[in-house]
Amino acid sequence: MGRKRKTTSSIAGTYEISTGELIVEADPFRDGAFILNINGVPSSHLIPEEPRTLEFEYMRWIAAAVENLAPGKRLLHLGGGGCSLPRYFADLWPDSHNTVVELDAKLAELIRELADIPSAPRVKIRAGEAREVTEGFPPNRFDVIIRDVFAGDTTPKPLTTQEFFQHAHATLCPGGLYVANCGDHSDLQGAKAELAGMAEVFAHVAVIADPPMLKGRRYGNIILIGSDTELPADGSPEAAALAKPLLSGAVPAHFRDESWTRRFFKGAAPRRDTVATNND
Repeated sequence: MGRKRKTTSSIAGTYEISTGELIVEADPFRDGAFILNINGVPSSHLIPEEPRTLEFEYMRWIAAAVENLAPGKRLLHLGGGGCSLPRYFADLWPDSHNTVVELDAKLAELIRELADIPSAPRVKIRAGEAREVTEGFPPNRFDVIIRDVFAGDTTPKPLTTQEFFQHAHATLCPGGLYVANCGDHSDLQGAKAELAGMAEVFAHVAVIADPPMLKGRRYGNIILIGSDTELPADGSPEAAALAKPLLSGAVPAHFRDESWTRRFFKGAAPRRDTVATNND
């Protein structure tokens, strides 16, 4: 027999996971909602039976980008957590296939008990390290890759290098879409380095973020976008269609096209897996 899913009222609590501890707390501002804290970091927001409610702003920005720019419905999610985005797309697109890669094996198993996650192939959760698993996929396997992996407040370096982008590019179908959640500080050096590496691999790049973040005023999230398909240009109907959901949230965000984005990271050097040393 299958394992019985926990009822909504019994979700809150502390759970042992492979990497440490998951604490599920009731959202004090919304009845029936929960915040998932993984090793002390708020990582997901969960409302059972409401998969299309995305509380975290950056997730809504990613959803808007994918809905407007994705060439197909085979999605790879690097980083699982509470599986908010896989749940969202599985509900939005019932014929989509969402593959989730989550480092924490116990968390990957536990989240199916806590959340109403559709079974495979709509949502398949695979335990493993995101870089290693990505390298193991065959070419042209996915239409979209969403990277949302953090160790604390930082994305592990192996998922930010030019070599990783090459592996991601190979895994995507021709014209596929790569979307990454980059947490960065006010100097935005991390985002610029990633974009420089992405631009070496993808023909087109763009970003989404709220204005204070784009102006370098604080730590926050900036969404990085790469594709070999031309991305919307400022003033185009496609850019206007994407701007509508981005501006409708509590924290309005802006889509910045390729021209702006290339000026933004000009002069930045891509990160590499290894740094050559000069022995002369």
